[in-house]
Amino acid sequence: MTLASIIKRLFVGALALAPATRLNAQANIRNFIFFGRARERIQDSLFLNTKNIAGAQLKYTWRELEPEPDKYDFAALRRDLEYLNRHGKRLFVQLQEVSFDTAIIHVPDYILKDPRYHGGVNLQYEFADDEETIFTPTGWVARRWDPAVAERFHKLLRQLGKAFDGKIEGINLPETSVDFGEKGNLHPPGFTFAAYKNAVMANMQALKAAFPKSVTIQYINFMPGEFLPWTDKSYLREVFAHAQKIGVGVGGPDLLVYKKSQMNNSYGFIKACSGIVPAGVAVQDGNYEHINPQTGKRVTVAEIYDFGKNYLGLNYIFWCTQEPYYSSEVIAFLKKS
Repeated sequence: MTLASIIKRLFVGALALAPATRLNAQANIRNFIFFGRARERIQDSLFLNTKNIAGAQLKYTWRELEPEPDKYDFAALRRDLEYLNRHGKRLFVQLQEVSFDTAIIHVPDYILKDPRYHGGVNLQYEFADDEETIFTPTGWVARRWDPAVAERFHKLLRQLGKAFDGKIEGINLPETSVDFGEKGNLHPPGFTFAAYKNAVMANMQALKAAFPKSVTIQYINFMPGEFLPWTDKSYLREVFAHAQKIGVGVGGPDLLVYKKSQMNNSYGFIKACSGIVPAGVAVQDGNYEHINPQTGKRVTVAEIYDFGKNYLGLNYIFWCTQEPYYSSEVIAFLKKS
């Protein structure tokens, strides 16, 4: 099955799932704490006893959810969901198939070993020169543009939807940003910028089709092959437009108040989607240390919240647990707000 046929098959079902009415973008933000894979922390008293925290955003990997082909292990997810429900909290799932560490691969071994999947993953890089001759591997990316890999990933989404749609608050896919360079020297087999864009849209359609009741969000921050405003190939624009069309929420990592690179790229599109589809952005490690360009000082939690609510029009903020900010500033703010 070609990637184009996957998109066509999913698109028909996804169109029927587009939102019928505008969302209330000015309603109070639902605050979630991003514990990632430190999932045992949902038992923390600070988290459980803060009423203005709606729930936890927890990370589950493709590798752990499907250790063998068509043999799914949702026990940990189900256990976490039941615990949160008992304590009046909601679960937001982040499904991870990309890593930012060369020692970690989040794709199942059977995908890596079977030649039908062409290795299953590829390295991405950080480049130190414009000619892309000096580079460092930074992690492993699932071959999202590979139809064989995409078909297996979409099947995982369908199985998750059968088990958890309507029971979890929502589910998000990780960021669209990947870096294989612009020159093509390190582009993986079969990768093109356009094919990658199409694969992202196919994943969004499969996600929405699998979860018509729970909130769905695709993290969209940057797209390979362009960097706005200097290089605009319409990849980012098309992905955001597609999200609106099929009713998939938008957002991304890094809630960085008035950060120029984000303002030039994803933030304008997220703002434009506000009230049409759900919008949620994560406060990542390092974001609490960001210098607010409007004040010249370290950003405050109140400024992060205000920017998310009143500028971007977010429905969700996913707060990370970086210390000392989480215990001393985030929890204090959420208890008062």
